[in-house]
Amino acid sequence: MKFHRLALGFPIVISSFVLAGAGSRAAADPVVGGNLATEVDAPLVTLAAVASGGAGASSAQAGKQGTCGEGMIEVDGDYCSMVEQTCLRWVDPETKMRCAEFAEDVRCVGSRTHKRFCMDRFEWPNQEGAKPVIMKTWYEARNACQGAGKRLCSDSEWTLACEGNEMLPYPYGTTRDSSACNIDKTLPHVDEDAIANPYTRDAEVARLDQRASSGEYSKCVSPFGVHDMTGNVDEWVLNESGKPYQSGLKGGYWGPVRTRCRPMTTAHFEQFMFYQIGFRCCSDSVGQVQAAVRKPTSSYNAVVKSVEAPPARRPGT
Repeated sequence: MKFHRLALGFPIVISSFVLAGAGSRAAADPVVGGNLATEVDAPLVTLAAVASGGAGASSAQAGKQGTCGEGMIEVDGDYCSMVEQTCLRWVDPETKMRCAEFAEDVRCVGSRTHKRFCMDRFEWPNQEGAKPVIMKTWYEARNACQGAGKRLCSDSEWTLACEGNEMLPYPYGTTRDSSACNIDKTLPHVDEDAIANPYTRDAEVARLDQRASSGEYSKCVSPFGVHDMTGNVDEWVLNESGKPYQSGLKGGYWGPVRTRCRPMTTAHFEQFMFYQIGFRCCSDSVGQVQAAVRKPTSSYNAVVKSVEAPPARRPGT
């Protein structure tokens, strides 16, 4: 990582999106089979995507169903392609992986794109009180959403729904709170061979499991009213850059990892599955579908920096 220092002396991170590449094993971020999630450039300020001039308008549609189906929330706001967030203090100063407190002043240094779509209120199966499904590949997640008449969320949609127009680093604010969402749990040793073996997989996954039921953490709600977006389980999304795969993971899980709105893990190919990976679904809002019928719209125009990282131990891990 390259660290840049401002006049006030705080290190900042500059990145379009903030990606995670495959890396060496490290206790600091044991997420997804031990791969070290690496942020672009530096870690004390995350340039993620807002428009110039600071945070946008508040997320007025919080908790509204709007033009969405049952169990879904309408997200109607402006996504910023690059945001500057300054970390004031770290949970883990040596690795600078988890920020304890961000400055409230957030600045957009990218471009804004208006988005309107629907998102499941909870992680799949989108049922309050149920534990989210895990051990599904990206393809299985995509197919489940399609079977319900929905689709996987794109990474920019997921980010907007999590951080709101306010561009919050955490869905509940700027200060990390281990009691707000299911995060920062101690990670036991992961026996990857046991997970790979179909005869021992279920027992190993059950031993590792520290999921909470959907909606159990009442404060873990985004500005738009979507629950459990950081922590609990990693969520498959459509990686709009397509590099290196069309699969991406957002939100982190219950372990001691970043669990912020902006970062995305891109190291795992579409057939990868693991003990902490789940998903949720999105769909177009009624108004957006009607507009698309009148005039076709272009696909998302997201620009993402590539992240150089050492090759993984084996594909997808």
